[in-house]
Amino acid sequence: MSIFEYNGSALVAMVGKNCFAIASDRRLGVQLQTIATDFQKIYKIHDKLFIGLAGLATDAQTLHQRLVFRHKLYQLREERDMKPETFASLVSAILYEKRFGPYFCQPVIAGLGDDDKPFICTMDSIGAKELAKDFVVAGTASESLYGACEAMFKPDMEHEELFETISQALLASVDRDCLSGWGGHVYVVTPTEVIERTLKGRMD
Repeated sequence: MSIFEYNGSALVAMVGKNCFAIASDRRLGVQLQTIATDFQKIYKIHDKLFIGLAGLATDAQTLHQRLVFRHKLYQLREERDMKPETFASLVSAILYEKRFGPYFCQPVIAGLGDDDKPFICTMDSIGAKELAKDFVVAGTASESLYGACEAMFKPDMEHEELFETISQALLASVDRDCLSGWGGHVYVVTPTEVIERTLKGRMD
């Protein structure tokens, strides 16, 4: 079993019309044994920027702490929040400088940039960015997430329809992966509000 599959995870971010959604499952496991069913994998950087970290849970928490620290330094120096594109470059640089002993994480970054234009991207454990205009996925359930998102996604969805689409894609996908599941956690971010919802899923 790969070290990336040790704890199990499912992450997906999706773009709508001037909004985005980011969702994860809630399971923390040690291989096939479930340890917790309320584990947080999506972290808020500021009101319009979120990062999800799939992979090894210990590395995800360490990396999150480093990113919060770097973002606070940026806020002190620049007196503004970081743009999503800038933050993606920061995450990429932090991962790449540890390329010979990497954080075993696959980040998914989602944010609203200038003119409330949604930005999503993912990268591998050494910071190679993959940008997308529709959706990005990560984690042990990524293969089934690709299929579900390809089938369900359509452009310019309003935030309620976006929530429904990303939720159905996530719940359908984690049922095909025994290392992720136990419900879901969804954030839908619009220019005016952040909607956070918890999904109930199969408990097996």
